[in-house]
Amino acid sequence: MEEALAPGTSSEARMDVRFSDTAQALSLSREDDYPPVFATSRMVALMELAAARMLTRLLQPGQLSVGVNVDIRHTAATPVGCTVRAVATFLGQEGKLYRFRVEAFDDAGAIGEGTHTRAIISTERLMAGAEKRRG
Repeated sequence: MEEALAPGTSSEARMDVRFSDTAQALSLSREDDYPPVFATSRMVALMELAAARMLTRLLQPGQLSVGVNVDIRHTAATPVGCTVRAVATFLGQEGKLYRFRVEAFDDAGAIGEGTHTRAIISTERLMAGAEKRRG
């Protein structure tokens, strides 16, 4: 089966870091003491967005792509006001799974890297499964 994406194809997403993107902003209580720097969870979300953007051209009506795995290292702190850029590079497809190398950079250089896997699924199926979790 021929792959619809060629290995080595890349896409990116970028954003300016605001206070709402910091680890400190994600605190849920006063006991949560985190610094006002770019949160790892926001970096992962930006990396996922970069990969998802690459798959949009493969989607049929009623489909979307979802993240199924992340293996990420966050290697440097980024302060509010910096621009962050995530790059996803397609590594290949294994069955229904699309594998990516993901990297993130701020104004001073690399801040994170790892791998990410996505799948293309039916939006209706996803939402039906989510509804069942209401109990």
